[in-house]
Amino acid sequence: LAQVEEVEDRFCLSSAQLISRSIMLARASMSLVRPAVRAPGTLESAMANQARFAATLKAVKIRMRSVSNIQKITKAMKMVAAAKLRHDQKRMEIGLPFVRPVQDLFQRLPHHDKPDKGPVTMLTVASDKGLCGGINTFAAKWTRLNIFEYEAAGLPVKLFIHGSKGTAALQRLFADRFTTTIAEAGNKHPVNFTSACAIVERLIRHNPERLRLTFNEFISVMSYETRHVEMITKAQVEQMDKMDLSKALDVYSFEPPTTECWDDLHEFYYVCSFYGAWLQSATSEQSSRMAAMENASKNAGEMFEALSLQYNRARQAKITTELCEIISGASAV
Repeated sequence: LAQVEEVEDRFCLSSAQLISRSIMLARASMSLVRPAVRAPGTLESAMANQARFAATLKAVKIRMRSVSNIQKITKAMKMVAAAKLRHDQKRMEIGLPFVRPVQDLFQRLPHHDKPDKGPVTMLTVASDKGLCGGINTFAAKWTRLNIFEYEAAGLPVKLFIHGSKGTAALQRLFADRFTTTIAEAGNKHPVNFTSACAIVERLIRHNPERLRLTFNEFISVMSYETRHVEMITKAQVEQMDKMDLSKALDVYSFEPPTTECWDDLHEFYYVCSFYGAWLQSATSEQSSRMAAMENASKNAGEMFEALSLQYNRARQAKITTELCEIISGASAV
């Protein structure tokens, strides 16, 4: 009986060891199976990362292409503006010596310090095209400030606008003050005296009592200045003292006499003043456009470099991720 009991104890011990070993093997097998269960999730995340990197690279590549095209356009516009600037500057140099003697003649007329009380006609010279910096903005700004100043003093204001950009900038607030607007005057043909005569003829029909001219004066290729000139009208000449007027004009000889040619001479003064302002505004427009396109090309180049850096970083991150996935898969096998 003692021997039978000893055999039974050994059998129970060996069975217990077998059970424990089987449990350990099961746990080990489960640990080996778990990575295989997680494999589909890892593959999906890898595919999602690749899709994300591909979408990012594609979006950056499209933006780089668009910025490069914009840079090409701005460089071409700069070259066109530089070519037009040379022609406009040449016309200005030829035309201003023809304009200034007439302006000097009328500046000799006696001026009085007493302000006039009649309605003010504001002649603003702007451009028909944009992408030229602050040319039109400054002209519209100073016109707007003068309108507020005159109306605060109780003087009615009328607007005579040359250039569609000036009209667009002022019509929202002052559309009821417009008398005449001129657009597309110098697009098909360059600035010329004949076109200036046709434009000023419309101004003469209104017979302004006071006239203020706003334009951009050309200083150099890199700078311009917005000027406001108080022009002398026919109504103001009629109010001048005849003795002072004859003394101011004694240094000039007129044929026929001033009594016969003064009206024509005054209209000629209107045309010359507008023609000179138009020449300087056109030249300032092209110089400002050339500078604006140069700055735009520079900014586009800087943006392209930043996008290239972003694209290269995303591409390198994609390559690194793919290498890590390949190495991880090889080590798992």
